[in-house]
Amino acid sequence: MADNRDLEQVRADIDAIDREIQALISRRAKCAQRVADIKLEEINAARERGDEEAEVVFYRPEREAQVLRRIMERNEGPLPGETVAHIFREVMSACLALERPLQVAYLGPEGTFTQAASIKHFGHAAICVPQTTIDAVFAQVESGECNYGVVPVENSTEGMVSHTLDNFMDSPLKISGEVEMRIGHHLLVAPDTDAASVTRICAHQQALAQCRNWLDKHWPNVEREAVSSNGEAARRALEEPGVAAVAGDMAAELYQLDKLAEHIEDYADNTTRFLVIGREEVPPSGHDKTSIVVSSRNKPGALFTLLEPFRRGGVSLTRIDTRPSRTEKWAYVFFIEFEGHVQDDNIATILAELEEQSILLKPLGSYPQAVL
Repeated sequence: MADNRDLEQVRADIDAIDREIQALISRRAKCAQRVADIKLEEINAARERGDEEAEVVFYRPEREAQVLRRIMERNEGPLPGETVAHIFREVMSACLALERPLQVAYLGPEGTFTQAASIKHFGHAAICVPQTTIDAVFAQVESGECNYGVVPVENSTEGMVSHTLDNFMDSPLKISGEVEMRIGHHLLVAPDTDAASVTRICAHQQALAQCRNWLDKHWPNVEREAVSSNGEAARRALEEPGVAAVAGDMAAELYQLDKLAEHIEDYADNTTRFLVIGREEVPPSGHDKTSIVVSSRNKPGALFTLLEPFRRGGVSLTRIDTRPSRTEKWAYVFFIEFEGHVQDDNIATILAELEEQSILLKPLGSYPQAVL
């Protein structure tokens, strides 16, 4: 009987705590609404003063990153800090939606890892809008139809996504954030499908490449077909007899597919990094990265000349990649990513030196380093 009374008391305590949490969430939501009212008042005042181009900025990436970092730093358990931060991300997402729901374009269709990355970064309250190509994601944000876009930029196994880099050459958009996703691939089929009936395996070409060794070992004689996305592969697996798909958990749940095999990626640490693109520059958060495009004259030591200022300034490079120049045959541009923000004094000094030494320097944006 004592145990039952103890259990009843603990449950009563949980109920009381839940009521407190709910009341605090409501208070937070009301504060978010007040923030929206203040911002609108400021914008209206600016327009009355003649600033017709003034826009309300509801989403502040640097502010969100700072809040999530503080939450993880002060977490005392027993829940892991990342778990607590995910909970607060959803609370923040819902509160932001009270101000104005964000429209986020992503490389679709539904069920792709890019959609999962969009939800991880913006929360479930954001309105995620699938696009058929990376070009279309950029176009939706440039036109103002969507507030932000999410595009893949590199995979730990297969390297850079060149089409994303190429889009930055001509786009006015800025990078406003990054998302890292652990990529787990499964072999999916329609319910009640017998493994012996599978005659074709479909997936995006990157997914097929990331599972190449496993597929060679277990399904060496089955045709493989590269399609536009893993979401499309999952749709075909549901609708076309004999088709299996390589895709993730989100696609499996969305299309109600069975898993013939789980985690078939060749490398257990298979990770894809996504970039969040927007129209506004992001102020410093305290833990930032900066991405630039730079090109120099074709001469001996050109790359060394571009990198030397970073060494002297003690700035750590996190990524460097090359792409063919569109203006000169056999010339190349360098995509360089490094720690720091363009407003930092040492970074500003380095960029000023690069501008003197290069024939092209285009900052793509400074943004908070991924928190989750």
